[in-house]
Amino acid sequence: MARAPKAQMPDRPATRNLKVLRRTWAFMLPYKGHIIGASLALIVTAAATLSIGVGLRRLIDQGLSAGDPALLDKALLALLGVIGLIAAGTFARYYLVTWLGERVVADIRKAVFDRVLTLNPGFFEVTKTGEILSRLTTDTTLIQTVIGSSASVALRNLLTLTGGLVMLAVTNLELTGLVVLVVPLVVVPIVFFGRKVRRLSRESQDRVSDISAYAEESLFGIRTVQAFSHEDVDRATFGRATEGAFDAAIKRTRARAALTACVILLAFGAIGTVLWAGGHGVLRGDISPGELTAFVFYAVVVASATGALSEIMGDLQRAAGATERLVELLQTEPDVAIPTDPKPLPQPAEGRVTLDAVAFHYPSRPDRAALHGFSLDVAPGERVALVGPSGAGKSTVMQLILRFYDPHAGRVLVDGVDLREADPRDVRRRLGLVPQEPVIFSANALENIRYGRPDASDDEVRAAAEAAQALEFIDRLPEGFNTFLGEKGVRLSGGQRQRIAIARALLRDPSILLLDEATSALDAESERLVQQALERLMHGRTSIVIAHRLATVVGADRIAVIDEGRLVATGTHRQLLDTSPLYARLAALQFGRQEAAA
Repeated sequence: MARAPKAQMPDRPATRNLKVLRRTWAFMLPYKGHIIGASLALIVTAAATLSIGVGLRRLIDQGLSAGDPALLDKALLALLGVIGLIAAGTFARYYLVTWLGERVVADIRKAVFDRVLTLNPGFFEVTKTGEILSRLTTDTTLIQTVIGSSASVALRNLLTLTGGLVMLAVTNLELTGLVVLVVPLVVVPIVFFGRKVRRLSRESQDRVSDISAYAEESLFGIRTVQAFSHEDVDRATFGRATEGAFDAAIKRTRARAALTACVILLAFGAIGTVLWAGGHGVLRGDISPGELTAFVFYAVVVASATGALSEIMGDLQRAAGATERLVELLQTEPDVAIPTDPKPLPQPAEGRVTLDAVAFHYPSRPDRAALHGFSLDVAPGERVALVGPSGAGKSTVMQLILRFYDPHAGRVLVDGVDLREADPRDVRRRLGLVPQEPVIFSANALENIRYGRPDASDDEVRAAAEAAQALEFIDRLPEGFNTFLGEKGVRLSGGQRQRIAIARALLRDPSILLLDEATSALDAESERLVQQALERLMHGRTSIVIAHRLATVVGADRIAVIDEGRLVATGTHRQLLDTSPLYARLAALQFGRQEAAA
């Protein structure tokens, strides 16, 4: 059975114009010098191109018709000068706008990534990671194409079109009327097909995001895919997603091709009509051959500029859709906001944690309370274990302490300060997390441990690894601490990954430890080593431990029993065997009745 796609972001509002591209202006403003330079080069090249028509008129009427070879020689020199000017201007424009495009896209990528890092885990419950990656790569590349190429080409053709129309009117007003008649015929297909291209472009980008999301998820779980012989199903599902993206792209391409074909047909059909009318004018003696030549030149310029604009319109439409998607991310506000005037935490750190009548619902499950009426006070230096059935709310308690979410009612306090009033980063600096499934980054052992405190020295990293019982296997790696651990730590065993995570937490030297049972999936030898490392880590610190195996927490100062989001009992192991039926049942299941009571 194929995996169901994750929930996507809310539907994006449709827009019918390119105004959304203005949002990129804020990223271009810091580089005004490059914009001004490119604009000047653009104006110079457009003016130089239009001046060729004037030269042609003089050459034919005063040079060829009058039989003046000297004027012909001067015309050649002037033409070479204009061509040189166009070449220099084109070089300057191309370099400046390409630099601007690359620079702006780099800034946008950094801004989007910075924003994504501020969003709390609730955002990622309803958003595909692959879609975010698509926005960071595919969408920003589309914007780079527009800023670094299409926009300047569009402006150049717009200037050429405007200047060409002016020169047409100056050259022959009567023939210009014929050209103007065709403009509405050209504009209508641009507007009609342009909107269609925009809609299809957005659909195509969404389908590409689907491909990226599915591929990322499949590759991340490649061992599970292969272990369950799921390759054929995943291959078929990915194939359908790819074909969907292909179909969307072909629809967009068909609409864009129709747009270009219509414009070319109408524009150059108009040129043929003008040439026919002008030829009759020359035969009647109403206009000179040079005037007709210049007029035809400007008509070709206008038609070419119009055709180029129609093609560029497709790029602009796609970039507008990409900009819309990126603006959505940039405008997304984290649910966990940093207060404008955060309350400082007391110094030195105490290590007290308090949950006061907390109620909480996950964003993806708004109709079901994960915690309600939950109160727990953990004293400095106390070791408290959280036990209960799966889904009781144990992990939710930790996520609220980390301020990944804010409670819907009640308060969560660290060292007496309500987390809503504190800077989340200051709070998290006092916390050390060892999750059940530790994250190992695609780096070496040194950098993975140093993640806990980036300014730590190599000696401090080594000392943390030794305390976490990790030194013995790290030193056996081919390059020791400099050994690359593979993507997501695939070159390490489960116990080794846990000890890396413990070393990371030790290096951070937190006052409060949050331990999601780190030994539940380990063999006996690995469990013994990890448990020894955890004992060192917890010594002298406030520790809150999620316990799946009660044997690991029978010695805790206090055990809190949680069921269906409520705290139903607290006490020591022996006390709870007598006072909590739920705990007694859990203990009997794990230890057996006689052993649990012993």
